[in-house]
Amino acid sequence: MTAHKASPQERLQQAMRASDAEAIRACVSQLHPVDLAEVCRDEMPYAALALLSFLGAAARAATFTELPPERQRRLTELMTEEELGDLLESLAPGARADLFKQVEAGRRQGLLRYLTAEEQRELERLASYPEGTAGALMTPQFVAVPETATVQEVLEVLQQHSDEAETIYQVYALDESGQLVGTISLRKLILARPSAPLAGYLTRDVLTVEVAAPQEGVAEMISRYDLLALPVVEADGRLVGIVTYDDAMTVAEEEATEDMHKGMSIARLEGSVRTARPFELYRKRVGWLVLLVFANIFAGAGIAHFEATIEAYIALVFFLPLLVDSSGNAGAQAATLMIRGMATGEVRRSDWARLLGREVAVALALGLTMALCILGIGTLRAGPEIASVVAISMVLVVLMGSLIGMLLPLGLERLGLDPATASAPLVTSLADIVGVVLYFALATAMLGLPA
Repeated sequence: MTAHKASPQERLQQAMRASDAEAIRACVSQLHPVDLAEVCRDEMPYAALALLSFLGAAARAATFTELPPERQRRLTELMTEEELGDLLESLAPGARADLFKQVEAGRRQGLLRYLTAEEQRELERLASYPEGTAGALMTPQFVAVPETATVQEVLEVLQQHSDEAETIYQVYALDESGQLVGTISLRKLILARPSAPLAGYLTRDVLTVEVAAPQEGVAEMISRYDLLALPVVEADGRLVGIVTYDDAMTVAEEEATEDMHKGMSIARLEGSVRTARPFELYRKRVGWLVLLVFANIFAGAGIAHFEATIEAYIALVFFLPLLVDSSGNAGAQAATLMIRGMATGEVRRSDWARLLGREVAVALALGLTMALCILGIGTLRAGPEIASVVAISMVLVVLMGSLIGMLLPLGLERLGLDPATASAPLVTSLADIVGVVLYFALATAMLGLPA
């Protein structure tokens, strides 16, 4: 039998338990920044800070940027000004601005002395952009050249500045005022005649986004047009940065996670579910659950209102969970399709009338199919009279649940609220209330009972 070979992470854990500094140093030097950051996430803050101290400046900065924001914030609180200043100096401009905004306001001024005057100006500019905007997401590390340059001159610029740039696959041509006039890909640049003017090879029709644009829209543009990077410009057209594909995908992942949490009525977590404390998980989940408890009281009130109907035909209760769940499930399906369509830009508020007609047709077809499925069981269980009530109720509750699921996200967006809030628990609760009232009201009418 082959003996298990310990991974670098396992060897690091063993070295930490043995307090073997040399072994720890050897282990952290072998780990990729992403893997070391994962270890640092699971350790106590003081231990994580100690691990970072074994790294050189560049490796420490690379590992630090892979940590989640709440862990970064906690570590900066434990760092001395010198440690924090050295880290700040080693970070790329975009990450430097993110870290600077996390540091307590009282410590910021002292940290500026670790940067050059030019770096300070750049930092203050980047830190001034509000969170959630293209300006806060972008990096100023791009390759820009005058539009009057030759192909050979551009290649020389790439050779000189390739280490500093976030990406060299796209070069940006600027006029005298710094406005973006065109781009050229590295592929086209390599194939071009070296002595030829750059202007003859430029792509002039360039997609750009302004610094104040929401980051969700930036990620959507990059995904929609399959871009490696998207130029970010000021209102006057001056190029100030780029948003790369990997940064956009990080935003898309965060937004998808946030929408998923909202869809299950969970408030946004500051960190990850892996590192969240029990009280934080409780606090983020309890609000909507309590609110939905009170919402479901209306369903109970509906049942209480029809006590006479239930007493006369106790068999109706047997089918209640089936009908209520069907209504909620149909509503959750419709809401999921609608919210996703709105998130990707496929659905707009102006489409509601066309979508409404289609949803009615689909919901009726679904309801009829489910009614046929339950009709035989209902007849055997409670007789044809009750079965017909259940079958017709099935069609109606599925129709109403679907319409609630479709219209609620549109209505919330119209009110300026996040449509993702309309997902599963909220839609299900509303559909439950409507389903209970519809079912017993229809049963009361069809069975000839007093209302």
